[in-house]
Amino acid sequence: MAPRGDSVNEEMRRRSRRRIMRATVELVDQHGYSRTTLSDIAERAGLARGLLSYYFEGKRLLMQCATHRLIHLELSRALAELAPDACPEARLARAIDAVLGVALAHPRVMRSHLALILDPDTGAFVQDPEQQRLGAILQDVLREWGAPDPVAEHAVLRSALMGGCIGVLLPGAELPLPPIRADLFRRYGLAWELGLPPQPGPPASAQPPARS
Repeated sequence: MAPRGDSVNEEMRRRSRRRIMRATVELVDQHGYSRTTLSDIAERAGLARGLLSYYFEGKRLLMQCATHRLIHLELSRALAELAPDACPEARLARAIDAVLGVALAHPRVMRSHLALILDPDTGAFVQDPEQQRLGAILQDVLREWGAPDPVAEHAVLRSALMGGCIGVLLPGAELPLPPIRADLFRRYGLAWELGLPPQPGPPASAQPPARS
């Protein structure tokens, strides 16, 4: 049997990484981060336990990568549903709704992710390949919207989205989605009806001002 080529090996590695990250999201969704072990993840992914260390340097980095992949896949799917001629405001609105939607659809995953990246004792924020893909998509959306510095504006948007996710997920003090969404839309001069509004109209006094 002829040896596999480099391209075939690389594709197999990509598939294994995707299986590991998908298994991580599924298990954390079901059981939470602390009760999900690397052995559980390996079993769900159908791989040997030792292979996880080959692909990811520890459970924390794996969790970060898996969450970033989840968000960028949902974001890509949401943007792909728009018409090709959708205006930049519509694309930005859909991007914001997609990220907030992940927090609501996968609360255990997002709570675990936010707790890990905000805890200085567990390590610093890492710009893993999945995060870079997510960042590139958001920067493109912001560039089309008219941000003079999409890289800097992406950092601002990322922080605002993290704050919004914390708002809807804070245990015991969760805020409803409409006012959080309205605040984000107001920041970027987006009409409430763009994207996927959670209710027909915005909360009181939340209509965004017109952009100059």
